[in-house]
Amino acid sequence: MTTLQQVQDDYELLEGDERYRLLIDLGRTLEPMPDALKTDATLVRGCSAAVWVYPTRRADGALHFLADSNAAITKGIIALVLLTVQDRTPAQVAAFDIEGALVPFDLKRQLSSNRTQGLPNMIALIRETATRLLAGEGAK
Repeated sequence: MTTLQQVQDDYELLEGDERYRLLIDLGRTLEPMPDALKTDATLVRGCSAAVWVYPTRRADGALHFLADSNAAITKGIIALVLLTVQDRTPAQVAAFDIEGALVPFDLKRQLSSNRTQGLPNMIALIRETATRLLAGEGAK
């Protein structure tokens, strides 16, 4: 599995269109999301492209996200975000600085504002999921 650091190392060696291609290729590595999960409930609001994120729990309690988009570059951005949180515990996801981990990619400068406007909403949905699960665990 590719790590965020590996993607960052490759990304820093590239420029312009090559960076777009890297993100598009990264998006192709996303685990397929069944169409039945692409519903209004899993749709991320505020994105220029359709983006769906569906959280699941592994047997060990870690969060595993399925995600998809109808735009290749947006799918790559989702894949990048998921590299920061995939298969971590809800506590780790809730505490992790996703935005900070993405700073080296300078997405706001590299991509159009239309491409990045939904990014905060994707991150918020992931954090809210982790926080909700943590609250549920605390109630036990």
